[in-house]
Amino acid sequence: MYYERLMEKLEKKTAVLGVLGLGYVGLPLAVEKAKAGYKVIGVDVQKKKVDMVNAGHNYIGDVVDSDLSLLAEQGRIRASADFSLLGKCDCVAICVPTPLDAYYQPDISYVESSARQVAKYAHKGMLVILESTTYPGTTEEIIKPLLEAEGFTVGKDIFLAFSPERVDPGNAVYKTKNTPKVVGGVTPECSQLAARLYGSVLEGEIHIVSSPKVAEMEKILENTFRNINIALANEMAILCERMGIPVWEVIDAAKTKPYGFMAFYPGPGLGGHCIPIDPFYLTWKAREFNYHTRLIEIAGEINNSMPEYCADRIARQLNRIKKPLKGSKVLLLGAAYKPDIDDLRESPALELARVLHEQGCVVSYNDPYNPCFTHKGLTLESVELSPQAMEEADIVVITTNHSCYDPQFILEHARLVFDTRNLTKGFSASHLERL
Repeated sequence: MYYERLMEKLEKKTAVLGVLGLGYVGLPLAVEKAKAGYKVIGVDVQKKKVDMVNAGHNYIGDVVDSDLSLLAEQGRIRASADFSLLGKCDCVAICVPTPLDAYYQPDISYVESSARQVAKYAHKGMLVILESTTYPGTTEEIIKPLLEAEGFTVGKDIFLAFSPERVDPGNAVYKTKNTPKVVGGVTPECSQLAARLYGSVLEGEIHIVSSPKVAEMEKILENTFRNINIALANEMAILCERMGIPVWEVIDAAKTKPYGFMAFYPGPGLGGHCIPIDPFYLTWKAREFNYHTRLIEIAGEINNSMPEYCADRIARQLNRIKKPLKGSKVLLLGAAYKPDIDDLRESPALELARVLHEQGCVVSYNDPYNPCFTHKGLTLESVELSPQAMEEADIVVITTNHSCYDPQFILEHARLVFDTRNLTKGFSASHLERL
């Protein structure tokens, strides 16, 4: 009875959809649901986000400003910090952060507190979907018991599924709308309802798996795959530098093979919320089964060591012109973890700035997308990228390959250049070194 009623609401798009967490995942999802014709209620504890959504002011790069403005004006989407509004929703997607603590253990507190609020205001016939990336078992071990404690029977009078977010900030091709979606419900009915919801909103293929654990694990696999292969590229960069071989040319040559090779690139470290963090969810969970994920842990060690390695390369480059690292002026170009976005989450540029500062460097940076940042006690403001700023620096370090950075302009005005992103591909100069 509850299954049929909710399915009918989804088919007619009369269901009210809730999105808990209006960040990089939640807001684009809420906008797509509203664009598809649903009424959407967004809930977030941050008043600033709530006010901006209600005013139609966008703060996420992957959301089109005019889309949010129009939807807010039409009343198709509204936001609130009042969790009781979840009780008016037929479906609720939980899109909250899942960070690591200081010991690289998952911090599930945001998921758990959100699930408690959902359970508190849940009603019969509701579909709850967790989208936050987490370790396998979270949906059934944390959210399911909370719903059952309120007297619900999952699969009969309430429905529960996991569908991992797939967000790549700044990707010009794949957005929330057209990226394939994986769904794993606690029961087949849960899966079918979740698939119907996403199928009515998104253009990408909906792939149903047998359980939430499978969906949770596949998300970890996606990002662990990238984490490990980036670690391999970073280790190749370290070895190639010692052997006097240009690693970027090696990778370009390898990717001419039309099968059996996928190009990954080195850099000053890993950034973004997913790739540096998600594999450690699995490392932590594996210990419960008396298994140590050695490959994942080694990859993490390599990637986490890259800011220190880059600082060492900078020191050696300065040493060649008889400049000590301590007291040298270092200008970093780029603070975001990837080009042409403002996302600073886990950005290796910030960690490199901290490492250099602790070693006595006078650190400055430029980033047109980020006017300032604070990282582990270090606060910096972006400086103007002028010829004077580069000429005054002892070394310019390219940490993000923003498209607005002109390599020829940089090479003309910088005394020394250390390029960690291959922005200067095709250029050669005696004062230039690449990772």
